[in-house]
Amino acid sequence: MTWARAFTGSTRLPRHTIDRRDNVPAQTSRQRQELLLFARNFLKHPRMLGSVIPSSRFLVNEMLGEVDWDRARVIVEYGPGVGTFTHKILKRLHPDAILVAIEMNTDFVGFLQRTTSDPRLHLVHGSAADVGSILQRLGRGKADYIISGIPFSTMGPALRDGIVRATRDALTPTGSFLCYQYSNGVLPNLKRTFGRVKLGFEPRNIPPARLYYCKP
Repeated sequence: MTWARAFTGSTRLPRHTIDRRDNVPAQTSRQRQELLLFARNFLKHPRMLGSVIPSSRFLVNEMLGEVDWDRARVIVEYGPGVGTFTHKILKRLHPDAILVAIEMNTDFVGFLQRTTSDPRLHLVHGSAADVGSILQRLGRGKADYIISGIPFSTMGPALRDGIVRATRDALTPTGSFLCYQYSNGVLPNLKRTFGRVKLGFEPRNIPPARLYYCKP
Protein backbone atom coordinates (compact mmCIF):
# COMPACT_ATOMS: atom_id res chain seq x y z
CA MET A 1 0.00 0.00 0.00
CA THR A 2 1.41 3.42 -0.96
CA TRP A 3 0.35 7.02 -0.57
CA ALA A 4 0.14 7.35 -4.34
CA ARG A 5 -2.74 4.91 -4.81
CA ALA A 6 -5.67 6.61 -6.51
CA PHE A 7 -8.78 7.26 -4.42
CA THR A 8 -11.71 4.89 -4.73
CA GLY A 9 -14.45 7.37 -3.94
CA SER A 10 -15.95 9.61 -1.28
CA THR A 11 -18.43 8.73 1.40
CA ARG A 12 -20.94 11.30 2.62
CA LEU A 13 -21.66 9.97 6.08
CA PRO A 14 -25.34 9.46 6.96
CA ARG A 15 -27.08 11.47 9.66
CA HIS A 16 -28.03 9.53 12.77
CA THR A 17 -29.80 10.52 15.93
CA ILE A 18 -27.28 10.40 18.75
CA ASP A 19 -27.59 11.17 22.46
CA ARG A 20 -25.03 13.97 22.87
CA ARG A 21 -24.91 13.78 26.67
CA ASP A 22 -21.58 12.84 28.16
CA ASN A 23 -21.14 9.12 28.60
CA VAL A 24 -17.85 8.48 30.33
CA PRO A 25 -17.82 4.66 29.99
CA ALA A 26 -18.63 4.96 26.28
CA GLN A 27 -15.91 7.57 25.77
CA THR A 28 -13.38 5.41 27.59
CA SER A 29 -14.33 2.41 25.49
CA ARG A 30 -13.96 4.40 22.27
CA GLN A 31 -10.59 5.77 23.35
CA ARG A 32 -9.43 2.23 24.07
CA GLN A 33 -10.61 1.11 20.63
CA GLU A 34 -8.79 4.04 19.02
CA LEU A 35 -5.51 3.24 20.77
CA LEU A 36 -5.67 -0.46 19.94
CA LEU A 37 -6.59 0.16 16.30
CA PHE A 38 -3.88 2.78 15.90
CA ALA A 39 -1.19 0.60 17.50
CA ARG A 40 -2.20 -2.44 15.46
CA ASN A 41 -1.97 -0.48 12.23
CA PHE A 42 1.38 1.00 13.23
CA LEU A 43 2.73 -2.54 13.52
CA LYS A 44 1.18 -3.48 10.14
CA HIS A 45 2.14 -0.29 8.26
CA PRO A 46 4.84 1.58 10.22
CA ARG A 47 5.83 3.70 7.21
CA MET A 48 2.28 5.06 6.90
CA LEU A 49 2.07 6.24 10.53
CA GLY A 50 4.52 8.55 12.21
CA SER A 51 3.94 7.30 15.76
CA VAL A 52 2.67 4.25 17.64
CA ILE A 53 0.05 6.38 19.45
CA PRO A 54 -2.26 9.20 18.27
CA SER A 55 -1.36 12.88 18.64
CA SER A 56 -1.62 14.53 22.07
CA ARG A 57 -4.26 17.14 22.91
CA PHE A 58 -1.45 19.70 23.17
CA LEU A 59 -0.42 19.11 19.56
CA VAL A 60 -4.02 19.18 18.37
CA ASN A 61 -4.76 22.46 20.15
CA GLU A 62 -1.52 24.07 18.95
CA MET A 63 -2.23 23.21 15.32
CA LEU A 64 -5.91 24.12 15.35
CA GLY A 65 -5.16 27.41 17.08
CA GLU A 66 -3.91 28.65 13.69
CA VAL A 67 -7.33 28.27 12.05
CA ASP A 68 -9.71 31.21 11.55
CA TRP A 69 -12.91 29.25 12.22
CA ASP A 70 -15.22 32.12 11.25
CA ARG A 71 -13.65 32.31 7.80
CA ALA A 72 -12.91 28.67 7.02
CA ARG A 73 -15.49 26.95 4.83
CA VAL A 74 -13.44 24.11 3.31
CA ILE A 75 -10.89 22.25 5.42
CA VAL A 76 -8.99 19.18 4.23
CA GLU A 77 -7.33 16.69 6.54
CA TYR A 78 -4.70 14.25 5.30
CA GLY A 79 -4.55 10.95 7.15
CA PRO A 80 -7.29 11.34 9.78
CA GLY A 81 -6.50 7.91 11.24
CA VAL A 82 -8.79 7.24 14.20
CA GLY A 83 -10.10 10.82 14.17
CA THR A 84 -7.90 12.51 16.78
CA PHE A 85 -7.89 15.78 14.81
CA THR A 86 -11.12 15.06 12.96
CA HIS A 87 -13.42 15.19 15.97
CA LYS A 88 -11.78 18.37 17.31
CA ILE A 89 -12.08 20.03 13.91
CA LEU A 90 -15.77 19.14 13.68
CA LYS A 91 -16.41 20.59 17.16
CA ARG A 92 -14.99 23.95 16.04
CA LEU A 93 -16.14 23.91 12.40
CA HIS A 94 -18.64 26.51 11.19
CA PRO A 95 -22.13 25.05 10.55
CA ASP A 96 -21.86 25.91 6.85
CA ALA A 97 -18.34 24.52 6.41
CA ILE A 98 -17.18 21.05 5.41
CA LEU A 99 -14.26 18.82 6.35
CA VAL A 100 -12.79 16.58 3.64
CA ALA A 101 -10.79 13.79 5.30
CA ILE A 102 -8.53 11.80 2.95
CA GLU A 103 -7.39 8.44 4.28
CA MET A 104 -5.52 5.55 2.60
CA ASN A 105 -5.99 2.94 5.33
CA THR A 106 -9.21 0.93 4.96
CA ASP A 107 -9.29 0.05 8.69
CA PHE A 108 -9.31 3.74 9.61
CA VAL A 109 -11.90 4.56 6.94
CA GLY A 110 -14.21 1.88 8.33
CA PHE A 111 -13.67 3.04 11.91
CA LEU A 112 -14.53 6.66 11.07
CA GLN A 113 -17.60 5.58 9.13
CA ARG A 114 -18.84 3.69 12.19
CA THR A 115 -18.02 6.33 14.81
CA THR A 116 -18.61 9.69 13.08
CA SER A 117 -22.02 10.82 11.88
CA ASP A 118 -21.51 14.55 11.29
CA PRO A 119 -22.97 15.44 7.86
CA ARG A 120 -20.25 18.08 7.34
CA LEU A 121 -17.65 15.31 7.09
CA HIS A 122 -16.77 13.97 3.64
CA LEU A 123 -14.62 10.87 4.14
CA VAL A 124 -12.54 9.92 1.11
CA HIS A 125 -10.67 6.63 0.74
CA GLY A 126 -7.76 7.87 -1.31
CA SER A 127 -4.43 9.65 -1.56
CA ALA A 128 -3.34 13.15 -0.59
CA ALA A 129 -1.70 13.33 -4.01
CA ASP A 130 -5.20 13.56 -5.49
CA VAL A 131 -6.45 16.40 -3.29
CA GLY A 132 -7.16 18.69 -6.26
CA SER A 133 -9.33 16.21 -8.13
CA ILE A 134 -11.08 15.16 -4.90
CA LEU A 135 -12.12 18.75 -4.20
CA GLN A 136 -13.27 19.18 -7.79
CA ARG A 137 -15.32 16.01 -7.57
CA LEU A 138 -17.04 17.37 -4.46
CA GLY A 139 -17.66 20.68 -6.22
CA ARG A 140 -15.68 22.65 -3.63
CA GLY A 141 -12.90 24.29 -5.63
CA LYS A 142 -10.08 25.29 -3.28
CA ALA A 143 -9.45 24.67 0.42
CA ASP A 144 -9.04 27.35 3.09
CA TYR A 145 -6.90 25.04 5.22
CA ILE A 146 -5.19 21.72 4.69
CA ILE A 147 -4.06 19.94 7.86
CA SER A 148 -1.64 17.04 7.73
CA GLY A 149 0.33 14.65 9.87
CA ILE A 150 1.17 12.07 7.21
CA PRO A 151 4.86 11.07 7.50
CA PHE A 152 6.58 12.77 4.56
CA SER A 153 9.94 11.43 5.72
CA THR A 154 9.01 7.85 4.77
CA MET A 155 8.01 8.80 1.21
CA GLY A 156 10.20 8.82 -1.87
CA PRO A 157 11.38 12.27 -3.02
CA ALA A 158 9.10 12.42 -6.06
CA LEU A 159 5.96 11.49 -4.11
CA ARG A 160 6.81 13.86 -1.26
CA ASP A 161 7.37 16.74 -3.67
CA GLY A 162 4.23 15.86 -5.62
CA ILE A 163 1.98 15.95 -2.55
CA VAL A 164 3.47 19.25 -1.35
CA ARG A 165 2.90 20.84 -4.76
CA ALA A 166 -0.62 19.42 -5.04
CA THR A 167 -1.34 20.86 -1.60
CA ARG A 168 -0.24 24.35 -2.58
CA ASP A 169 -2.30 24.20 -5.76
CA ALA A 170 -5.39 23.09 -3.79
CA LEU A 171 -5.33 26.12 -1.46
CA THR A 172 -7.04 29.46 -1.93
CA PRO A 173 -4.64 32.45 -2.28
CA THR A 174 -5.17 33.19 1.44
CA GLY A 175 -5.19 29.53 2.49
CA SER A 176 -2.78 27.72 4.81
CA PHE A 177 -1.12 24.32 4.98
CA LEU A 178 -0.70 23.24 8.62
CA CYS A 179 1.64 20.29 8.96
CA TYR A 180 3.27 18.42 11.84
CA GLN A 181 6.17 16.00 11.48
CA TYR A 182 8.70 14.12 13.58
CA SER A 183 11.67 15.06 11.40
CA ASN A 184 12.72 17.99 9.19
CA GLY A 185 12.76 15.89 6.01
CA VAL A 186 9.95 17.78 4.30
CA LEU A 187 11.20 21.29 5.17
CA PRO A 188 13.22 21.81 1.94
CA ASN A 189 10.15 20.87 -0.11
CA LEU A 190 7.98 23.30 1.84
CA LYS A 191 10.45 26.16 1.44
CA ARG A 192 10.73 25.57 -2.33
CA THR A 193 6.98 25.39 -2.80
CA PHE A 194 5.39 27.90 -0.43
CA GLY A 195 5.95 31.63 -0.20
CA ARG A 196 6.04 31.65 3.60
CA VAL A 197 6.90 28.86 6.05
CA LYS A 198 6.70 29.48 9.80
CA LEU A 199 8.24 26.90 12.14
CA GLY A 200 6.97 25.70 15.50
CA PHE A 201 7.61 22.93 18.01
CA GLU A 202 5.41 20.99 20.41
CA PRO A 203 7.36 19.03 23.05
CA ARG A 204 4.24 17.73 24.81
CA ASN A 205 3.70 14.96 22.31
CA ILE A 206 5.14 11.47 21.86
CA PRO A 207 7.41 11.92 20.03
CA PRO A 208 7.86 15.72 20.14
CA ALA A 209 6.55 17.28 16.95
CA ARG A 210 7.87 19.89 14.51
CA LEU A 211 5.17 22.22 13.21
CA TYR A 212 5.04 23.96 9.84
CA TYR A 213 2.59 26.73 8.98
CA CYS A 214 2.74 27.43 5.25
CA LYS A 215 1.21 30.09 2.99
CA PRO A 216 1.18 30.05 -0.85
